[in-house]
Amino acid sequence: MGAALSSLLSTLLGGLTALLGAALDTLAAVLGNWLRGLAGLWGLGRLAWRERRGEGSLAGRVLPHLARPSGQRDLFAVLRAFWPTLKLSAALVKAYPNAGTAIVTRRADVLEVLRRDADFAVVYEPRMREITAGPNFFLGMQPGPDYERDATAMRLAVRHTDVPAFVAPRAAALAREIVAGAGGALDVPARLGGPVAADVIQTYFGLGPALGAPDRATMIAEATAMFWFLFNDLGADPEVGAKGRAAAASARKWLDAAIAARKASPGEGDSVLARLAALQKAGAPGLDDLSVRNNLIGLYIGAIPTLSKAATLALDELLDRPAELRAACNAAKAGDAETVAGHVWEALRFNPHNPVVYRRALRETRIARGTLRSRRIPEGAMVFAATHSAMFDSLDVPDAGQFRIDRPWETYIHWGEGLHRCFGAEINRAVIPAMLTPLLAQPNLRRTGPRVDGGTPFPQSLPVAFG
Repeated sequence: MGAALSSLLSTLLGGLTALLGAALDTLAAVLGNWLRGLAGLWGLGRLAWRERRGEGSLAGRVLPHLARPSGQRDLFAVLRAFWPTLKLSAALVKAYPNAGTAIVTRRADVLEVLRRDADFAVVYEPRMREITAGPNFFLGMQPGPDYERDATAMRLAVRHTDVPAFVAPRAAALAREIVAGAGGALDVPARLGGPVAADVIQTYFGLGPALGAPDRATMIAEATAMFWFLFNDLGADPEVGAKGRAAAASARKWLDAAIAARKASPGEGDSVLARLAALQKAGAPGLDDLSVRNNLIGLYIGAIPTLSKAATLALDELLDRPAELRAACNAAKAGDAETVAGHVWEALRFNPHNPVVYRRALRETRIARGTLRSRRIPEGAMVFAATHSAMFDSLDVPDAGQFRIDRPWETYIHWGEGLHRCFGAEINRAVIPAMLTPLLAQPNLRRTGPRVDGGTPFPQSLPVAFG
């Protein structure tokens, strides 16, 4: 009896100790979250104090800082600590109809929004129809038969096994060729990121000049204009709209010609377009010429700007971190692909190509149910799921403020989450490190000027030298 009682007491004591330890860990994490929020508030306050006597409005002088990743992290730290979901009556997005704005910053809540497709919808359909001059593309669809039909057809043509077999080796080979012929200096987005991304469209998707497609420079310009119009033109700028529509008209014309040419010569090579033509001939549903063109134009829009921008921003961040740059360069020289990739993705976490993803609430609903931070989201509200903030949420990401290359892949939300996670995520994951590796392997890699965006959402210039 005494032994049993002793065993029971020992078990209870062990359980209480574990429970107390967990409670203390949680309390420490919450306190740490608040402290980081206070630090962010202090940083923003100091910035406002420094800028109080400058020319123009205070907001006009502070906003450029908030457009930089470091400023965003300060702001997001404040919001995560004190206003995890900030609701505003103002409609910050003018390009798509909405009834106000909600900014979601906690990691769990960001992932919840992106996974609840039935409640938080993608909004791109109206502009996607302008680009296609008619039907929607599955990127702009809600779950349903049309989405499943089109997405399934494209998965049959764009296969994960293609990435290690062809896409990544081709990107690496072209990057080596570009770097070898650069003469010790190049502009990263113009001479490396853009050309490699355009080559993916030409060779893997089968949309090369032989079928009447334009050259790489035209492809880059067209895809960038359409991407800006579709995803980044939150203020509904008429000039951005005009450029996007003109690029779409051009793309529709040459894509129609390329599809017709491939169908006339179906046995020439293996590519995404050739596979789509074969599926169409076999009677696969949803693959008439118009559907093939619309699916291709959607992938064309997503691939080139994303690959080039993400690669440029990751390198830009590494160039500002001498120790991390040196480690990445040593790994590239040693052929250690995993370590190179770890540096690239962690650098992109600090300097993200897409800090927020937006959705619109289809109905009144709640997020974070059962927690003290639970908030009601009104119908029609535009919800900004702050993926940049989510990747720095110290309650879920260990050592969130530290540069660590050993993080699980699931830490990163670079390509979104849920049904509308970037269709080309696996291509991005392979191609971006592959295109940067030959450059990182060069001796004495250094920047020779600042990154310039030129008033656009895309890096226009990042000059570097080596050797």
